[in-house]
Amino acid sequence: MRVLRSTFLPIQLVLLCWWAAFYPGLFSRDSVLYLSHTLAGPWISDHSVLYDSVLWLSMWLTGDLGAVTLLQTTATALTLTFFARALIALGAPPRWTNAMAIVLAFLPPLGAFSVALWKDVPFTICAVAIAGVCARVAADRDLTNSRLAALAALFTLLGLFRANGFLVVAIAVAALLLVVPLLRVRLALLGTAAAAIPLLLSNLIFPLVGISAPSKTYVYHTAFGDIAVAFHERPDLFDNSDRAMLATIAPLRRWDRGGTCHTINPLIWRGDFSWPQADAHATELLDLWKRLLVKEPGLVVDTRLCRGAIAWQLWADDEDTGGDTYRFSRRPNADSYIGEDQVPDYRGREIFTLRPLNQGLNSLAGTWLDVTLNKAVDWMLWRGALWAYLSYLAVALAAWSLRNRYVLGVAAIVLGQQLAILANISAQDFRYMATPIFVGVMLLPLLASSFKRRS
Repeated sequence: MRVLRSTFLPIQLVLLCWWAAFYPGLFSRDSVLYLSHTLAGPWISDHSVLYDSVLWLSMWLTGDLGAVTLLQTTATALTLTFFARALIALGAPPRWTNAMAIVLAFLPPLGAFSVALWKDVPFTICAVAIAGVCARVAADRDLTNSRLAALAALFTLLGLFRANGFLVVAIAVAALLLVVPLLRVRLALLGTAAAAIPLLLSNLIFPLVGISAPSKTYVYHTAFGDIAVAFHERPDLFDNSDRAMLATIAPLRRWDRGGTCHTINPLIWRGDFSWPQADAHATELLDLWKRLLVKEPGLVVDTRLCRGAIAWQLWADDEDTGGDTYRFSRRPNADSYIGEDQVPDYRGREIFTLRPLNQGLNSLAGTWLDVTLNKAVDWMLWRGALWAYLSYLAVALAAWSLRNRYVLGVAAIVLGQQLAILANISAQDFRYMATPIFVGVMLLPLLASSFKRRS
């Protein structure tokens, strides 16, 4: 009960203010698309079938989406409380650790994020919970069967909430296998199953119940982006047959203009880029990409490093197309996301309209969000790279000072997310690296106490 009063309730109250300020929730084109899957069709597993189902269930039960974001705030508060208690058990100072969890709730990267209608929110909640379980394992220096089961469930949910979740799981489990000497075979098997289940569902089970697999263009769009960058920077690498094939998908000027390394948006999300044609020529496009990778591997690697800058680079490249950090869309309704090359119109889309429960809270939260969107603090508040590096420093120093190698496992999920995003991502969205921000901030008291312990 004391834990509820000192940590959970303050966090929940703050998050409820964010919920009332931005009711029923912040949203983007993706959010509008989630609901269109179930209300308008066709239902495609290109985002998260699980999150699509949660939105549909909320609409069916309540006629609105506020229940989803309310549930997200409670899950976030519970997860932060659990993580804080696990870090305290590991040796972090109780007062400062609890305070850090409450401060996080006031900051827009967590507060506003928790009320966004994005699949990334439950994904991040599960990822932070994984860090919490690993902290409990480190505190007791014991990986019990119940904790192993919790990790398996959470890893599976990562794959069900994000298409690239399986890659995050694979890297995080590999890192844990290096750190935790107990039950390694079981951990490896459960990690493999957790990574495989979402892939099996998407490709084998969902089509049987009428949920289509993602289009080839959606699956391979980052490779198509690599081709566009190569076409822009090294047009001499493309012969006449390559150009003719590309021209059947989009005008060559689109391939040239879409060749910005920071984002694939100027290529595939433009009206003159044909997704059906790209799907039809996917095999040829992938063969072209493989040829570029063999002939000019440095060009492809540099493109991936550029597009994955949100994972490793402290500062945004604001002067370059798509190089700035994307945080939130604050459009008042769904109308601008409906139409040709956007999302099909459907009954019920008007639910995506900001309807604050309290106008004063809306004004206050909007002003506070605007203040934190200042580019001067972008590197600290909205980019996860700094916090990933601080996470590694914190667990390394704590492991050394406590003589406890298990502590390193707390940052396994951070490493998994950072490397997965670095390898394959489409744009500079802060949400892709939200987990390192939250985990890194929560580790600050442990970092400080570890410094003090060794001095």
